[in-house]
Amino acid sequence: MKNFNRRDFIKSSSIIAGSAAVTLTSASSVFAAGNDVIKVALIGCGGRGTGAAADALESGQNVRIVAMADAFQDNLDSSLKNLKQKYTDKIDVPASRQYVGFEGYKSAVKDADVVILATPPGFRPIHFEEAVKAGKHVFMEKPVAVDIPGIRKVLATAAEAKRQKLNVVVGLQRRYQKNYKEGIQRIQDGAIGDIISGQVYWNSGGVWVRPRKPAQTEMEYQMRNWYYFNWLCGDHIVEQHVHNIDIANWVKGKYPISIEGTGSRAHRDGKEYGEIYDNFAVELTYDDGSVVYSQCRHFEGIHNRVDETFQGTKGRVYLSAGNQAVLWDAKGNEIYRHQGRGDANPYRQEHVELFDAIAKGEFKFDNAEYGAYSTLTGIIGRLACYSGKVIKWDQAIQSEIDLMPAIYTWDSLPKILPDENGIYPVAVPGINTQLYI
Repeated sequence: MKNFNRRDFIKSSSIIAGSAAVTLTSASSVFAAGNDVIKVALIGCGGRGTGAAADALESGQNVRIVAMADAFQDNLDSSLKNLKQKYTDKIDVPASRQYVGFEGYKSAVKDADVVILATPPGFRPIHFEEAVKAGKHVFMEKPVAVDIPGIRKVLATAAEAKRQKLNVVVGLQRRYQKNYKEGIQRIQDGAIGDIISGQVYWNSGGVWVRPRKPAQTEMEYQMRNWYYFNWLCGDHIVEQHVHNIDIANWVKGKYPISIEGTGSRAHRDGKEYGEIYDNFAVELTYDDGSVVYSQCRHFEGIHNRVDETFQGTKGRVYLSAGNQAVLWDAKGNEIYRHQGRGDANPYRQEHVELFDAIAKGEFKFDNAEYGAYSTLTGIIGRLACYSGKVIKWDQAIQSEIDLMPAIYTWDSLPKILPDENGIYPVAVPGINTQLYI
């Protein structure tokens, strides 16, 4: 627990992507020659998992997909079909290495050298733990947990991965995007002075809804509609907005000491939206007194915005996933602009750098800690809005509120259930906060 209070983590460690590599001395260095096949297991065969597998196959290394696991047979079948259509010679997943159900990940991990974790994020802590216990390199999608006990498990596993010199990359792909790297390097070199405020946004129209089917158990319904249940998704402030929150923490070089905010279900309030909010507005306060304003919403038919801005004592900066990074001095003069033409796709670049390190036998990436801390920032933001309280970082990390079901079977029940009208309980600040704090 002694490491949980560190808020100067980025400055005092070498976890940032691109840090100096350490040559592996363990069994993980078997790919140093660059010729051997690097065997990959895909755990979570939805759209994001299939995309991550394709990016791994396009990494420039001798990669093969040799095992796949998913809770649902149709997800696995669809993913396998799509991958085979484009990468026929790089897919070696016979029926004996296709694993369906809640426990399939355990078998898939054993078949591979590298594991891609792309299930709904509630499962990330146990899947990450299993992969590292088996001595595998890992690519895992963000966020890395949905509750604070899950964060603690990820941090403990991250320490073990580092001890074993296992490369771990987290799908916060802006960390591998050239305009962000160039822009933030200049900020940290003092181009616009000390950062005193900022604003980060993910405002969009929301995501898919999958209607309930008559034969579904409650567990299957929630699994199919995982985005709308906190034990699977963490709410969109965690699942989606974590990208922008991570930029705030990266720019500041530390993590907030307290978080407060507000949110609600203003428009997407039907039973098909489970228990999550459709808007959050949060203030992240850092130990130097600076405040970053964080906003995300799922409203249809209105202005969308996904970007980040920060103000310093000597100027300001604008950043976006659209390959933009612009810095101005205090008088409004432009001092740097990243054009972004020809920049590498950051989703693919994550895999290019990960598999290059593995092929060379280098230990270069331990993204799991900053992935965990930025995920934790989003979780605390959710708790602050659900409860209506100002939440201190050092108090939140002690939380024992565990959102995950006691057992995983199709007939077992999640902890959040609908009433007789199919309506799920939703957090109301000042009324039912005991469910969340």
